[in-house]
Amino acid sequence: MNAIVVENYGGVDQLISKQVSKPSMGSTDILVSVKACSVNPIDIKVRSHVYDDYPDYYDLVPQNPYQVLGFDGAGVVVEAGSDVTGFEVGDEVFYAGSPFRHGSNAEYQALDFRSAAKKPPSLSFVQAACMPLTWITAYEALVERMEITKGEQAAILIVNGAGGVGSVASQIARKLLQLPVVITTASRSETVEFSKSMGATHVVNHREDVPSQIADLKLDVPIKYVFLTHSTANYLPVATKICAPFGKICSIVQTKDFPQYGTEMMAKSLTFVWELLGTKPRYHVDVASHGRMLEELRTHIESGDVKCHHTQSFPLSVKGLREAHEQIESGGSMGKNGLDAGSAGSPFA
Repeated sequence: MNAIVVENYGGVDQLISKQVSKPSMGSTDILVSVKACSVNPIDIKVRSHVYDDYPDYYDLVPQNPYQVLGFDGAGVVVEAGSDVTGFEVGDEVFYAGSPFRHGSNAEYQALDFRSAAKKPPSLSFVQAACMPLTWITAYEALVERMEITKGEQAAILIVNGAGGVGSVASQIARKLLQLPVVITTASRSETVEFSKSMGATHVVNHREDVPSQIADLKLDVPIKYVFLTHSTANYLPVATKICAPFGKICSIVQTKDFPQYGTEMMAKSLTFVWELLGTKPRYHVDVASHGRMLEELRTHIESGDVKCHHTQSFPLSVKGLREAHEQIESGGSMGKNGLDAGSAGSPFA
């Protein structure tokens, strides 16, 4: 089959076209003909060989002699394993595959059927491919890790509200959990407006003094939750300062700088927790939950409660994939970038 692979980790020039074997199938796998995928920060970190959220990641992934990146996607089921239920050949699906298997930058992808759901009919394949990783990450962070209660009289601060995860988390916080105050950070006029359209009730500039800006808001509910989707080392002191006693801070971003003993984090009895989408597939815990989350997402999209945060498309070609990687690396992306196999002319080339 056709694929875009990494044979030698490094810059975007290491993304190359290659003819490879179709992925092997297990009894709980579906084989998907990939119609679209998206690019996430994890793609850039893995390609650059700096991804260390798991201490043994590069020992576990298939990389001999290549690795196929792409951590969510959308397509059509072309084969189903003997233990698959709820899916048939011809079904249109969207999914977040296991971070430890070959990904969606390929003509076909094999994945556990329990990590997929039927594609929302109102979304294109490209739009649908942009949703799974960010939705699951944000949902796990807010609902499972921080255990926010629906209708709670509390505020949340989401760092980088215009990013892929931040723009979904804003919707979960405001629309699903119905928090009265959802504060996000953004610095450009277009990202401020985008974040507000995704559910933010207030936006503060992360290039200026965040605690003083929040104090100026004169909120009538405490900030009990902080979700860090960017620069943990930089924003952890900010989170500690503005978070109410017994509050919770969750991060999805790597950092080795974590000097919190003797700070307000301990004095306030704050909880810090990591969120990592791959924990469940890595340790084989509650593996069916991702599919359930995506099924719930499909319902919310069709009802209009949740909006897709796709903002830009590229062809699923070597050139298009390299450009999408470069845009994320530049730090100027907003929402999610999708890659369309149907617009590539010669896909994966």
